[in-house]
Amino acid sequence: MAGHRVGRTSEDIKREITAIVRELKDPRISGKMLTVLRVDVSNDLSFVKVYISALEGIDEAKVAVEGLKSATGRIRGELGRRLHLRKTPEIKFIADDSVEHGMKIFKMLDDIKGGVDSEDRS
Repeated sequence: MAGHRVGRTSEDIKREITAIVRELKDPRISGKMLTVLRVDVSNDLSFVKVYISALEGIDEAKVAVEGLKSATGRIRGELGRRLHLRKTPEIKFIADDSVEHGMKIFKMLDDIKGGVDSEDRS
């Protein structure tokens, strides 16, 4: 039964952090296409790892994570107000390049498909 609560809380935290990040005014964060990819919550709901990706690439994601780290207190406070948790978890932001990696794989597959299609037409 506890697994359901952790999963549900994880989705709630992901949704709220996404909304909070869009409201932040830090120049390292605002104006960037940031995505909260995944939220890992510990079993006792005291720690959260938030994986952030930027459409511009891993370097921009790292800059955004630095901005998010400096705003962690504000984000955590707002998260506590919105979710009404007994104890608001400690948040750790991590830059993730899986979207960029996925786009590279997609492009490679598309190039392979294009090569196969051109051979079929000959």
